[in-house]
Amino acid sequence: MRKMALVFTAVFAIAFGACGGGSVSKIMGGGATFPKELYDAMFAKYKQLKGIEVNYQAIGSGAGQKGIASKTLEFGASDNPYNDEQTKKFMDEHNGVELIHIPTCVGAIAMAYNLKSHGFNKQNQLKITPEVIAGIFLGTITKWNDPAIAALNPDAKLPDLSIIVVHRNDSSGTTYAFTDYLANASPKWFETMGKGTKDVDWKTGKGAQGNQGIAAEIDQTDGSIGYLELSFAENGGFTYAAVQNKSGNFIVPSIEGVSVSADFDIPAHTRVSIANTAAANGYPIASFTWVLLYKEQKYDSRTLDQAKALVDLIWWMTHDGQSLATPLYYAPLAPSVVAKLEALLLSVTYDGKPVMTK
Repeated sequence: MRKMALVFTAVFAIAFGACGGGSVSKIMGGGATFPKELYDAMFAKYKQLKGIEVNYQAIGSGAGQKGIASKTLEFGASDNPYNDEQTKKFMDEHNGVELIHIPTCVGAIAMAYNLKSHGFNKQNQLKITPEVIAGIFLGTITKWNDPAIAALNPDAKLPDLSIIVVHRNDSSGTTYAFTDYLANASPKWFETMGKGTKDVDWKTGKGAQGNQGIAAEIDQTDGSIGYLELSFAENGGFTYAAVQNKSGNFIVPSIEGVSVSADFDIPAHTRVSIANTAAANGYPIASFTWVLLYKEQKYDSRTLDQAKALVDLIWWMTHDGQSLATPLYYAPLAPSVVAKLEALLLSVTYDGKPVMTK
């Protein structure tokens, strides 16, 4: 990672040596709660280095997408990338203006649960399969000692306790990543609920807003289970399950597990799912998270300095800023992914001219 950082630093110096943010002192962004822990650290460091404040509101991916669409935010943040149909619709509704997706890190979604008063902790993590997860969130598996869970954990003393499902009640990219996984891994889920979505008509459970809200609900509810970005699970001291992947291996969420899942030749637009990986040691419930910005930065009263400051920030996040990812339980981007996003950042224009040149 240190060698990679040195290479990125050199590129950064070449790319931005002559195009600082000018008089810009603040950048407005908002959206996903999934990368909040990392973004908080990144933006604090960036202010220290550059003197530019990034005002980031962790309001959920759906709100981030709406904020960039309405141009009330300079960048949106989302774990729910636009598909080709949504991309075309966006361009049709915005006079052909293109929105680009820049991945900033990779994260795991942990199946966190609260059975601490029943003797369960990280030393005796439960094993679960995609069909068990689907059954729990569809409301067909309702007890912790259900035969389907017991068969996977023959040595566990499972309590005769109701399962309390905790899910998001806001428009959530974490929900999209979770349901995208289930749609790919569980035929029963796909048959009942369809494709992944950030807005779900849940069959059971109680709702909470943001990863923070999910964490709070699980922490205070005996017998609960919910889907939680790994940094929130680790920082909250939660126990989480080992999930069976496509290869049949039970994998706990980790930086290494999601790095394996995300290290492949992604398409140039970067809008790709890494759910239900085929990698033998890959953790299957994982996702990139993206920042969204307009490819053409001259709009409304926006200045060239603002455009440069935004591209400068995102370049730093995806290069030098990657050193902050691992300590916070996010996986840094693979070099092959960085190469794709660099091409996208180089395509950003102001009045038709490149904002950044190499």
